[in-house]
Amino acid sequence: MNMKKFAFLFLSLLLSCTMQAQTANQVLDRCASVIGHKSGASASFRISSEKYGSTNGTIAIKGNKFRATTPQVIVWYNGKTQWSYMKKTREVSISNPTEAQQMSMNPYTFIHIYKTGYQASLKKSGTDYIVHLIAVNQKRTVQELYLDINRNSYIPRQVRMRQGKTWSTITVNNFRSKNIPNSLFSFNSKDYPQAEVIDLR
Repeated sequence: MNMKKFAFLFLSLLLSCTMQAQTANQVLDRCASVIGHKSGASASFRISSEKYGSTNGTIAIKGNKFRATTPQVIVWYNGKTQWSYMKKTREVSISNPTEAQQMSMNPYTFIHIYKTGYQASLKKSGTDYIVHLIAVNQKRTVQELYLDINRNSYIPRQVRMRQGKTWSTITVNNFRSKNIPNSLFSFNSKDYPQAEVIDLR
């Protein structure tokens, strides 16, 4: 193969990869605009993991804030601080969570992280787009993600993430845009007067 043909093949391959990455990012941008409704949104979800088991719950989101409720725990996150209230022990832990900790309770965390250090690729499967994200820095807490996004509504129906060697799957249903007050995303001690507070910050 002469140098001219090699250069043409290389440029064609580079252009193809670039176009694919742009298309993946365009899908994610559209998805983020749909689920990142400025007034807020709610959904139900199921999380399953070989290491941690499975649970069902509901979530309310607004920007990078969320409140998630499962039979075991209620989690509030106001964009900086997270409160996790364990119903059985009546303990509330306060922390500044990692990406993985946020995503373990908020399947929509990806809309805030996909532009920061991930390589994206895209394919179609039935009625979904499948977006594959791989962290450029493998020391990142979430190294890999697969996002199944409906091609008509741009609403994600499943998020699969890898932390180390552990995969977790989050299936999302009943997504609805709705007005949610900011106060919903912070723990109110008056509502839980018997809670023991444990500050882990």
